[in-house]
Amino acid sequence: MAKQDPLLGLVREIILAVGMIAIIILALWAHTGSMPPLVVVESSSMIHDKSGEVGSIDAGDLILVHKREWSDVITFAEATDTTNANFGHESHGLAGDVIIYERNGEEGTPIIHRAILRVIPNRTAVVVNNSCEEGVHDQSVGICILSWDVPGTEIRDAENISISFDGISAGRYDCGVEAHGNMILNVVEWRPEHSGFLTLGDNNHCSVDQGSKAVPGSSGVYSASGVVGPVKADWLIGVAGGEIPWLGVVKLMVSGDDSPGIIHVPNSSFFWLAGLIVALLLAPIILEPIGKRMIATSPELIEAQREDALDAVVSLLGEEE
Repeated sequence: MAKQDPLLGLVREIILAVGMIAIIILALWAHTGSMPPLVVVESSSMIHDKSGEVGSIDAGDLILVHKREWSDVITFAEATDTTNANFGHESHGLAGDVIIYERNGEEGTPIIHRAILRVIPNRTAVVVNNSCEEGVHDQSVGICILSWDVPGTEIRDAENISISFDGISAGRYDCGVEAHGNMILNVVEWRPEHSGFLTLGDNNHCSVDQGSKAVPGSSGVYSASGVVGPVKADWLIGVAGGEIPWLGVVKLMVSGDDSPGIIHVPNSSFFWLAGLIVALLLAPIILEPIGKRMIATSPELIEAQREDALDAVVSLLGEEE
C-alpha cells in the first residue's frame, strides 16, 4: 500500500477545519440573522457578580447578536409594567432586553447595555428657517418635537421626562449603591434630542449612557462627537442573545492597544477556561476506548460478525464440493 503524502494529509485536515468553522459561522448567522453573529464582551459594565456568573454578561464572554427591529426591543420599563404585553420579560438577569449599539452611529467599539426606556415623539411641529420656536429640533428627520411618550410608564405628551423607577411610578431599578443621592434610578427633566432608548450598564450604578442631562451625576458614554444620545434605530446592531462563557478571553489576550485586554475578566473565567481546554484535550482519549467498547458489543456488529462467519463456512463447504 502506498504511503500517504504527509503534506496532502495536512492540507486535507486544514480544509476540514476551515470547513467546520465556516459551517458553524453560517449556522449562527442563520440563527441570529446578524453578521458577525457573536461579540466579545470587553468591559465589566454588565457584571452582576465580581467573581463571575454564568447567565449575566462578564468580560470575556461571547454573546450571540440577534437582529431585531428597533420597535421590537423590549425595555426595562415595558417589561416591568404589569399592564404591558411584555410584562415579565427578562434577559441576562434583569427585566428588558440588552442591546448592542454603535455610539452615536459612529465607528468604534460597540456598547452592550440594557434598554431602560424608549422615548417617542407625541406632538410635533414644522421646522421654520432651520430652527424650532418650541420643542427640540430633531435634525435627523427634520421636525420639531414638542412632547414625548414613554411606553411602559404613564408619561404621555410630556415636554420633558421625569420618572422615578421606585416600583410605583415605574418598575423598581436599584442602583446597587447610593447614586446621586438616591438608591434608585431617577430620570430628571430630560429633554431628549431625538427618539431612542435610554441605556444603562447593569453594573454602572445608575450612571446612564446618555449622561447627566438625563440622570444627574451620570458620567455618560462618549464617542468622537460627544456623549451618546438616545439610541436610534440605525445605531442598533442587535439584541444580546445566548451567552457562551469564557471563550472570548482568548481573543482579549491577543487584542491590540485599543482594547482593555483581560483587565476586567473575572478570575473564575480563567479557571473555567483552563478546565474547558483540558476537558477538550482529554475527551478524545477518554471517549475513544469507550466508543470502541460500545461498538464491539453492539448487536449490529455481533450480527455482522455472525453473518461473516456463516459466509466463510458456506464458502469453505462450496470449495470442498
